[in-house]
Amino acid sequence: MLRKNASTASDANVKVNTLIGEGAVFDGNLTLPNTIRIDGTVNGNCSCEATLILGETGQIFGNINAYNIIISGSVKGDITAKGKLEFLPTGRLVGNIVANTLVIDEGAYVDGKCTMTSDSSTSSYSSSISEE
Repeated sequence: MLRKNASTASDANVKVNTLIGEGAVFDGNLTLPNTIRIDGTVNGNCSCEATLILGETGQIFGNINAYNIIISGSVKGDITAKGKLEFLPTGRLVGNIVANTLVIDEGAYVDGKCTMTSDSSTSSYSSSISEE
């Protein structure tokens, strides 16, 4: 086991601009230009141009689209991460994943399809398929 604690270095280095606290419920879609941390419940889609952090008590019932995503809570919906998607041991997902980089810690639960993306590998992979 490489990591013994539940927090990540990336979690500690992120400046949070928006916080949905534990016990708070947000109904509707969220669109944010900066980093958000969710410890409450969001009933709707979340779109973030920076980092989305879902705390252990956080729940999202909708799709997530962000650059980097750190999941410690539960998600029922699809996730798209342009950068890194990380599931900590308490993270739970029922839905599909599209990500450039994926880290799943021991104990995390993921139920869905995963598609890995990268501009360079996708184009070289698809060109090698078309040549066959």
